[in-house]
Amino acid sequence: AVRDGDEYVLNGNKTFITNGPYADTIVFYAKLDDSSDTPLRQRPVLTFILDSGMPGLEQSKPFRKMGLHSSPTGELFLTDVRAGTDRLLGETEGAPGANEGRASAKGNFVTERAGVAAMSLGLIEECLRLSVQYAKDRLLWERPIAEFQLIQLKLARMEIARLNVENLVFRHIEMSAAGKSLTLAEASAMKLYSAQAASEVAMEAVQLFGGNGYMSEFRVEQLARDAKVFQIYAGTDEIQVTHIARDLLGR
Repeated sequence: AVRDGDEYVLNGNKTFITNGPYADTIVFYAKLDDSSDTPLRQRPVLTFILDSGMPGLEQSKPFRKMGLHSSPTGELFLTDVRAGTDRLLGETEGAPGANEGRASAKGNFVTERAGVAAMSLGLIEECLRLSVQYAKDRLLWERPIAEFQLIQLKLARMEIARLNVENLVFRHIEMSAAGKSLTLAEASAMKLYSAQAASEVAMEAVQLFGGNGYMSEFRVEQLARDAKVFQIYAGTDEIQVTHIARDLLGR
């Protein structure tokens, strides 16, 4: 963002935006380019409210994705988009707290990563429900496969994952109710574990279903495709590891 009189001129692009193709209103974080020698990472972050259809703002068509088809994803392009100071969200350049945009972005990371854990819990619960029912119904040598110990082991591991992720989600809910917030490192740890657990459970469900698990008419196939993105968006597994380690080593 570059200041030009009473306006800011925004240039840049951001990809992998949830609801990007259809959003009417967009919250956009931009670093202030004040032509100083301040390193890019240390420059103030301003938050703007943009509307679809503004001159210079282009929203891409929805991407074709491996999974999570009910959630449209796209890209935003900003070319000399002009935004007045009335479009600043919560701060004014040069005023006390003018760099609140950075704290706001960090807070959104925490909320988003905790949300991925909650989504992971829902997916794990559905995989477990489907797997338990299938194990009871599927017969092998005239016996339900639920009677075989290896199948029981798969179900038990799914349940352990469900309990662990549920505990993380409920801890976050209790902290929020008490007016407390997760640190960025805690949210990263929560997201990392939950996303990995969801992917592992989903693939184990496919394995339990055997050949049927690979067929699109069985829902575990869809859940396996959906689960993978939990390890990618809101920060990849590798980014979460970096945030966790940075916090530990900085103590």
